[in-house]
This record gives sequence, C-alpha cells and structure tokens, in this order.
Amino acid sequence: MTWNSLADWWWPYVFILLGGWLPTDVWRFIGVFVGGRVREDSEALIAVRAVATSLVAGVIAQLILYPSGALAETSIVLRIGAAAAGFVAYLSLGRRVIISVIAGEAVLLCGLLLT
Repeated sequence: MTWNSLADWWWPYVFILLGGWLPTDVWRFIGVFVGGRVREDSEALIAVRAVATSLVAGVIAQLILYPSGALAETSIVLRIGAAAAGFVAYLSLGRRVIISVIAGEAVLLCGLLLT
C-alpha cells in the first residue's frame, strides 16, 4: 500500500470497516458469547451494571450542570427541580421510567412557560 492508495474511492470504506465496525463487533460477539454463561448475580455482572449506571448518572449530571443549546438558557434551579420531580415520580408511581421522564419534562416545560 502506498500513500497514493489513500485517495482511492474504496479507502474510506476500508477505514470504516477496520476502524469502526471490526473493533465494535468483536466486543459485541464476545458479549453475546459470554453473556449466556454469566449468572445474573455474579460479581462480574454486578460490576458491569455499576459502571454502566455510573456512566448514565454522569451524563445526566453533565446535562443538568453544564447544558448546551436551548437547555443552557434555563436556570439551574429549574433543571435540578425537573430532575428531582422525575426521580420522585419514579419512586412514587411504580418505578416506571417513562412516567418519570414525562414528569420531569412536564416540570421543565411548565417552568419554561412560567418564566
């Protein structure tokens, strides 16, 4: 392969294949292969769930504390209040995620309309 081959029409597809699809799918195949053999109460799966939950919590905290776009124009009190309302709705209304999301959005939209 030479530097001139990087300009060929097929090179971006090879790059996507080698740089994007292959590394991702290797881990997916390993997950499917190992996932059927791991017990739900195993230490490894508990650790994976803890890491996944902490990543989601970090993304939510970043959206609340350092938002971008239209959400950046709202007050931090409104954003924290909407998140708290969604959490309270989750705990009190049967632990359903969709209900908590709708409750949080309703608080956020009402707060935006009132200000």
